[in-house]
Amino acid sequence: MEKRNSEISLRPRFTIELKEKKQEVLNRFADEFKKETTKFSGSFVDGHLFISVSKKDEHFWSPQLHLEIVEESDNTATLKGLFGPKPQVWTLFMFIHFIIGCSFLAFCVVLYTRISLNESIFFPIIMMIVLPFIWIVLYMLGKIGKDTGKNQMKNLHDFMINTINS
Repeated sequence: MEKRNSEISLRPRFTIELKEKKQEVLNRFADEFKKETTKFSGSFVDGHLFISVSKKDEHFWSPQLHLEIVEESDNTATLKGLFGPKPQVWTLFMFIHFIIGCSFLAFCVVLYTRISLNESIFFPIIMMIVLPFIWIVLYMLGKIGKDTGKNQMKNLHDFMINTINS
């Protein structure tokens, strides 16, 4: 049974209960990646699996599926999945968000200083209006990027489900 979070998040998560051992599932994915016909590439790191779209189908907004398989008992495991952009895209967006947040705080300080010194407050006020607008635009770009990669997300999900069930 698959349990999903809400559709609002930029990085959708889900959980699937498996009735088999962790290593069996990982081996099945490894076998799938060795096939010539597979449209995805994957890498394993300590029980974590990162599945990406093939290089020829990849674009800036292409998603990546991160799977973590946690062994619950001798014959059961829990698969935790997280869709997200490639790490480079995610890091870029977080860096830009950080810069905008710090700039907003800096302009709050400048505004306070200018009010205290009875100087013109026009520029700090304008920046305190523009920066949240830029933040909203970045959020919208993230949503557009997610929608652009939605077909690839569905393909990654279908590949994962087919591999688990095979």
